[in-house]
Amino acid sequence: MEYSKEVNNKLTERLRELLDELPPFCRDFFRASTNSRSIRTRVGYAYDLKVFFKYLTEDNTKFMGRSIKSLTTTDLEEVKAVDIDDFLDYVTYYQNENKQGRELDRTNDEKGKSRKLAAVRSMLKYFYQREVISDNPGTLISTPKIHEKDIIRLEPDEVSRLLDNIESGEGMTKREIKYHDKTAVRDLAIVTLLLGTGMRVSECVGIDLKDLDFNMNAVRVVRKGGNTRTLYFGEEVEKALKDYIVQRNKIEALEGSEDALFLSLQKKRITDRAIQNLVKKYASTVTSMKKITPHKLRSTFGTELYMESGDIYLVADALGHADVNTTSKHYARMMEERRRSVPQFIKLREE
Repeated sequence: MEYSKEVNNKLTERLRELLDELPPFCRDFFRASTNSRSIRTRVGYAYDLKVFFKYLTEDNTKFMGRSIKSLTTTDLEEVKAVDIDDFLDYVTYYQNENKQGRELDRTNDEKGKSRKLAAVRSMLKYFYQREVISDNPGTLISTPKIHEKDIIRLEPDEVSRLLDNIESGEGMTKREIKYHDKTAVRDLAIVTLLLGTGMRVSECVGIDLKDLDFNMNAVRVVRKGGNTRTLYFGEEVEKALKDYIVQRNKIEALEGSEDALFLSLQKKRITDRAIQNLVKKYASTVTSMKKITPHKLRSTFGTELYMESGDIYLVADALGHADVNTTSKHYARMMEERRRSVPQFIKLREE
């Protein structure tokens, strides 16, 4: 898919920019991971390693005052487990520059710390296995314990009201109503598609017109890691998409967005941020107690599918989880509730 290639090209450019800010030896590590990690993961690792080296040169007494670019693999020999522990404490709250050079406050919870630890561990493991460094202190650090949170999702009646409000504009402000007539059909198609397939917002953004197949009621998406997958949808999604296609066929998209399914009011391919904003806007008319995002619509789909099927493998496959354990952890509480209900279905004697 052309859009996917475009995104990958931009990410590749960003990785190259980040590598110019990292110690020279990092290029070997990232070159070696080209075939084993997606470009998005490598960019994430580059960001996290930049923070790690920032910590070393600004907060660690062994390296303080050095420039990041001056660090060598000999310096990696001096990194000990205590330094990595201190780094994880450092990223709880720190400041970092944005592209405009402005200092911004940054924080990390257990998940954020785990991601940064994974990047540091992976780099140290690479150089240790190639006998560039004699020790791997990353193996001595325990992964921060992630406290599982309750799944935030929409209840069936909230889903119904959400879709009704997108159609009617109920709960919109006067300013929002001005744009509602222009975007309601598109927005209904997007939200219905997210709820009906559980796809990620990035997958939704990347859909081209040619990726839809109404004979099979199927849509082709590019999943994390770059794999192409076909997702199937029901009649409600079909109707919402067909209604939008009528409108979409009347729009002459700007150059570069001609193939895109979903367009912005500027006639360009819609962005992740735009979908996040429209979901937030409509969801606020249904509930003020839950922070509903496109990912929460994905959780709503996963929950409904699991409650209906009881098949965690089916849910993992539908959501595109590479490891069913990821899904199991997420839906552990519901799985336990289902197990507790087993006895009521088992009758040993006829009454």
